[in-house]
Amino acid sequence: MSSYAKGSKAFGFCDRTGFRYPLRDLVRQIEDGRWNGLLVGRDVVDQDQPQLKLGDVNANDPQALRFPRPDSSIDESRSLSAFDPVGGGNTALGSRTVGLDMAGAVGRVTVETS
Repeated sequence: MSSYAKGSKAFGFCDRTGFRYPLRDLVRQIEDGRWNGLLVGRDVVDQDQPQLKLGDVNANDPQALRFPRPDSSIDESRSLSAFDPVGGGNTALGSRTVGLDMAGAVGRVTVETS
């Protein structure tokens, strides 16, 4: 048997906003997994921040590979390629030819300001 009245029409005040709510709509505000003593409205309650649970979450993230293999296709991985699913190659656009040939170059740029 409970020693508190049911109070279906009782109201309370939100500790955060001061607004009046039905008492059944006030909930406990949880911080770092513990109740901080505030009763707040359901529409203004803050969810517990997951970044504060660093000790509770397994943050193990190994970086080393067990059986690493060197890349044997390094030349193929450094080549350039193009893909045209519709035309299948170079297409004419007006008076000029639009191709999918790709080229790259490395150079030096000098900038002078006055």
